Amino acid sequence: MRGFPSAGLCDNCFHSDYDRKGLCLACSHECCTDKVLSLSLSLSLSLSSDVLALPIFKQEDGSVPVESDSKNPPFQYVLCTATSPAVKLHEETVTYLNQGQSYEMRLLDNRKKGEVPELNNKTVKSIVRVVFHDRRLQYMEHQQLEGWKWNRPNDRLLDIDIPMCVGITEPRTHGSQLNAVEFLWDVSKRASVFVQVHCISTEFTPRKHGGEKGVPFRIQIDTFTQDENGEYTQHLHSASCQIKVFKPKGADRKQKTDREKMEKRSAQEKEKYQPSYDTTILSECSPWPENAYVNPNTAATPTFTSNTHSYSSSNAVPDSVTFVMHHNVITLPSFFFYFKSLSPTASMQDVQQWLHKNRFNSYSRLFTHFSGSDLLKLTREDLVQICGPADGIRLYNALKSRVVRPRLTVYVCQEVSHGESPLLERRCHSKNGEHGSPTAIHVYHALYLEEMTACELTRKISNVLSLPLTHINQVYRQGPTGIHILLSDQMVSNFPDESCFTVSTLKDDTSDGFHLVLK
Repeated sequence: MRGFPSAGLCDNCFHSDYDRKGLCLACSHECCTDKVLSLSLSLSLSLSSDVLALPIFKQEDGSVPVESDSKNPPFQYVLCTATSPAVKLHEETVTYLNQGQSYEMRLLDNRKKGEVPELNNKTVKSIVRVVFHDRRLQYMEHQQLEGWKWNRPNDRLLDIDIPMCVGITEPRTHGSQLNAVEFLWDVSKRASVFVQVHCISTEFTPRKHGGEKGVPFRIQIDTFTQDENGEYTQHLHSASCQIKVFKPKGADRKQKTDREKMEKRSAQEKEKYQPSYDTTILSECSPWPENAYVNPNTAATPTFTSNTHSYSSSNAVPDSVTFVMHHNVITLPSFFFYFKSLSPTASMQDVQQWLHKNRFNSYSRLFTHFSGSDLLKLTREDLVQICGPADGIRLYNALKSRVVRPRLTVYVCQEVSHGESPLLERRCHSKNGEHGSPTAIHVYHALYLEEMTACELTRKISNVLSLPLTHINQVYRQGPTGIHILLSDQMVSNFPDESCFTVSTLKDDTSDGFHLVLK
């Protein structure tokens, strides 16, 4: 058995092999104990250095930034209110705000000496927004804000408390963006803006039965400098923080409740949570997209234009037509729209086409991966939660192919001229079994009027007769003794429901048009 060679020679027998205790293998002399211990220590240190040299113990994570290479953001934004103490480590801080209370946001120049010299003594524009924190609500932000606007007319989600602001100029708000404000400020001077948030987190919860958890918001600031054209479009910096908004004094109570809960926790549990900071520093983020908002003039109240003809079925009427009556041009809008039902077997592409045809363009991105069966499975409550009250109910009715009950139903039949064959014939049998003379059976068409006007009735009759409206000059109703009474709105409004008329056409000798007579 060989021990530790090259530890030295034995002082007694000059042998060179030792065991682990330092005893000479030849004479068992103990004089080499110190030599072996020294050698063991050197081997251990050598082994430790070899182990630490393995890749697993090397700091090779390229994602860890080097302090010398880190880039300093040009600005820093500070919300002057405390963060919640009930936030775990490695989670984003959350700050509680009171509804309508003014909060200071300091705009600080964070550049080091010599950094971004082109910003020296320059004026920049900042846009402050209150947006949703949850990604699900971000996709339908416009619909959620429109629903809030419907319930809170003439109110804004975000405002500036101008008398308290310092160092800002040209504060502006846009009527189309209720959750955004903008202003200018000089980066070389002290600047603070005081903002007020008027919406509360529980206003956007799906079901409001009391005690529900409110949705979190974000306050985001985007700062821009001027381009070569003098417009503030060149992005410089963006930062945001997470907030929750409570009714007046509710944020103070929530902060106190969180602090008391943390005081009851053990020291070991407290180590898992962040301390409460006196101010909230906004963290860097990507800029808010410019096309995040839909034009409210086209989205709040959906409209149906006459440029698209793919909405109409084979028997549908045009949505806008003109014809001459009493030498005046009259435009007939489409008051009654027929929804083409969505099939459960419709593909995702078919669903997108259906949404566009039925004026739900703003939700096409939201339902990108929905098939026909997926969309039809959504309940009324689901659609209201996703699309808001107005569009949610409209989409639900469209999916269920629900139409508005007509105000007046009229049955019309085209009069058969002499010499023409009737549409249907019925042969009568005499008592002796012989066939009698044929009797004509006239087929009537049902016209459903949403507006009890002469214009709408004329338009629907022209559709049944396949006669262009421009060729119809006058419409009369045959009265007593065969007189012709000019059709008017008052006359139509006094028609009994399910009235029956035979329509005859008379050629106008003075033009290429026709006169219609209701008998």
